[in-house]
Amino acid sequence: MDSIKLSRRRLLQSSLLASGAMANVSLPSLFGCDEATTKKRVAAVITIYRHNSHADVILGKILEGWKQDGGEGPNLELVSLYVDQFPDDDMSRKLAERFGFRLCTTIEEAITLGSAWIAVDGVISIGEHGDYPWNEKGQHLYPRRRFFAAIADTFEKCGSVVPVFNDKHPGPEWADALWMYQRAKELQIPWMAGSSLPVSYRQPDQTLRWQDEVSACVAIGYSGLDIYGFHTLDFMQCLLERRKGGELGVQWVQSLPTTKMGEWLDQGQIDSKLLEDALAVTGGDRAKLLQAPPEDGALFVIQYRDGLKVPVLMLSGNAEAIGAAIRTKSGEIVAIRTEERPDPRYPHFAYLLKGIENMFHTGKPSYPVERSLLTAGMLDRLLTSRSQNDVRIETPELAIQYEPVDYGYAPHFDL
Repeated sequence: MDSIKLSRRRLLQSSLLASGAMANVSLPSLFGCDEATTKKRVAAVITIYRHNSHADVILGKILEGWKQDGGEGPNLELVSLYVDQFPDDDMSRKLAERFGFRLCTTIEEAITLGSAWIAVDGVISIGEHGDYPWNEKGQHLYPRRRFFAAIADTFEKCGSVVPVFNDKHPGPEWADALWMYQRAKELQIPWMAGSSLPVSYRQPDQTLRWQDEVSACVAIGYSGLDIYGFHTLDFMQCLLERRKGGELGVQWVQSLPTTKMGEWLDQGQIDSKLLEDALAVTGGDRAKLLQAPPEDGALFVIQYRDGLKVPVLMLSGNAEAIGAAIRTKSGEIVAIRTEERPDPRYPHFAYLLKGIENMFHTGKPSYPVERSLLTAGMLDRLLTSRSQNDVRIETPELAIQYEPVDYGYAPHFDL
């Protein structure tokens, strides 16, 4: 497949074309007028709605404010909701009665409110949590493509589009992720996706300097390879995309057992100092890790097209956070973890929602979807490697070039 390229100029042009040509995106917001007092109408398409599900900690902030305490919140109004599954602890029915949004039986109804046109200003698609199958690679097959297909088909039927946010990564299988990306381009849909952790609080409070030159990196994640592998890769990528030269994509990937870590350290393929610093910020113990590597973990290896090779240690219960240590060519080391604070009501989702709110008001993505497309592809190919006896997999399809934007993180922009 040819390289996927998207410059900042093209990103802006395509977003403006999609939004300016379509009646559902408000034109004054594209030309600098203040619409801060106008709430944008939102349709949501979700798998389930239970306490502390992704639906709850994203949509709940539209309904009840940034802290979900009845206080100030985003300039958004949830007007409709499609729910795919209703477990015993479902909250959606009671919330619909309380807040007056429409519970819909189809995705088309949620977007059109039963009319022949798009009746909302933006769509949030949350394919996370619920009773869905797993494949042989250990991927949880949430219906993200099915949701997006129904959203896009409704847009095409109505002859207009509005911005769409896809929670976490598109796919999760690569063929589905690529299809979603191509479908969004075909219809010129302003589209964002991704993890909340790139915009969360950090410890220490720092980032890689914009356009700094990077010589080495070690990233660390924990928990399940599928569910937290994406969070780990998306956070790592939000740092590394800032390096000089922009993003050129990934040449190959390989998943290895964690028992290979000692050998890689001895060979210098894992930078010893960076490993030490990455473990320090993520709560890991080097001696314990090397003595008893987690059997359900993995050593992910990512070879970027610009020559940077990054080991990503997925350490299951042997780390307490997601983070990375990066050495610049000047010799400086930047070691950071992203925080998953529970209070008030998982605030990193508030900062994620702020970016969604911005897109719904301007018609332009707050940051390129290509980041999450690339990390979705990395994870799919890494899990494929793991399922095929840890073979190295060449990834010409991941020659995804894009120019990042210098986007902030908590608490460095106002809610």
